[in-house]
Amino acid sequence: MPRRGRAGALRALMPEAVRLRKRRSVLYSAAAPAPLLALALALRTLNCFLVQTSFVPDEYWQSLEVAHRMVFKYPSRALSSCLRGYSYPLIFASMYKALQLLAKDNVQLLIWVPRIAQAVLAAFADVQLYSLVQHLENSETAKFVFFCQLCSWFTWYSCTRTLTNTMETILTIFALSYYPIKGSKMENSCKYLALVALAIVIRPTAVIPWIPLVFSHFLQEQRKADLILHVCIPVGLVTVGTSLIIDRVFFGEWVLVQLNFLKFNVLQNLGTFYGSHPWHWYFTQGLPVILGPHLPFFIHGCALAPRRYHIFLLTVIWTALVYSTLSHKEFRFIYPILPFCMIFCGYSLKHLKAWKKTAASFLLLSNLVPALYTGLVHQRGTLDVMSHIQQLCNSSQQSQAFVFILMPCHSTPFYSHVHCPLKMRFLQCPPNLTGSENYVDEADVFYSNPLGWLNKEFYNDTLLPSHLILFNVLEQEISSFLALRGYEKTATVFHTHVPQGRVGSHISIYISLKLGKSNGKSHEAASGCLQTQTSS
Repeated sequence: MPRRGRAGALRALMPEAVRLRKRRSVLYSAAAPAPLLALALALRTLNCFLVQTSFVPDEYWQSLEVAHRMVFKYPSRALSSCLRGYSYPLIFASMYKALQLLAKDNVQLLIWVPRIAQAVLAAFADVQLYSLVQHLENSETAKFVFFCQLCSWFTWYSCTRTLTNTMETILTIFALSYYPIKGSKMENSCKYLALVALAIVIRPTAVIPWIPLVFSHFLQEQRKADLILHVCIPVGLVTVGTSLIIDRVFFGEWVLVQLNFLKFNVLQNLGTFYGSHPWHWYFTQGLPVILGPHLPFFIHGCALAPRRYHIFLLTVIWTALVYSTLSHKEFRFIYPILPFCMIFCGYSLKHLKAWKKTAASFLLLSNLVPALYTGLVHQRGTLDVMSHIQQLCNSSQQSQAFVFILMPCHSTPFYSHVHCPLKMRFLQCPPNLTGSENYVDEADVFYSNPLGWLNKEFYNDTLLPSHLILFNVLEQEISSFLALRGYEKTATVFHTHVPQGRVGSHISIYISLKLGKSNGKSHEAASGCLQTQTSS
């Protein structure tokens, strides 16, 4: 009996011993993101240097150009119109100031340091997405979500750019990792709401995807009064207050830019100034394009995912529906919901059995082509042409040089990619903030009659720019002006294989043979809230 009793005691201990080993393995797996972080950092750094094309003007004109003026005071136009705050540009201005203090503010570092910083943040966001799914599901599912995130061609194309949409997406991922969804072990209401508030300060439309998420959290919260009084109100006051103070310093007046932004883009729908699309565009083109080869896996994952993930699917649908009510639509506007989609894609891959490796190989290869093409080929000319302008900064003719960019407004970066007080000008296209019925911006006036506009604007040879930069589609129409005023083509830069409208396949650089006689016109930036802005 004693021997049998000892054997029974050993058998009783055996399950506990197994459980202890399992618990140790879970603790060990919690440290697994470390090598994944190294992989993500390496890949996003490579990602950064393999994206050498332009996407939209806002990646420069609502971040780097504003930051450059804040630090170096060059006559660059800060694009805010009191619709955009200085909080986001301040991040890059801090980098520029550090480079200036270290006497390392050369143009290449000014271009690449902000991009590398975005790449590092994107890498941390990738790993945070992995950690979220690991806590909700398991390491295997998390790895498939991580793989889908790294494979996404649109994430590759966008995540290292200095766009407010990029920062909004990164903050959304971080906030999501602390969101109180069932099964999460990292939930923290204060942290996630603070990150959401920061995202809203940077880009006010960040509130849209979080409306169903915050509402769901509020319904599930047992201590609703505490959530409002001890978390929501303090977080809101701190973030909005900080934003107000920053904008007060740089605008010179008290401005609530988030309210102005929502009025302009949502209530007044003035974003149509930059183009409009049919209501169904996000469902028929927007989401299918940014998902790309992930689309069938997203649909499959939606069908398989547990009920607790329905709130993520609702967020995707809700965001697309709300944006569909606005006439002006862009792919980047729905970029912040792409990580939600990647969770469903990873869930789909995890539950594929015989086709798992084939599906993964398909995703990798099919995303590689658009990622490399859009990152290295499509729309690269407007960045490449800046290197030609940079050369003027080191020439003896810098004081006499005057560069006029005769292209759709904000086609190129400006002083952030030149970094010397060179006289430069571009065609203006400020939004119609006055509500004038007959409003026409300078760019539209020019394109309605390019030859007549040039002859009227430069009626005297002393006013002529020393350099003209234009798309090749404009050359034939203004050829008589170029010949009569003594301009000679010195370079042609490839831009795109898909020219459209005012945008040509190549960019032409013309130099005046009367360079020594040209004196140009300096166009200083306006101050306060009377400044122009690009698409919102």
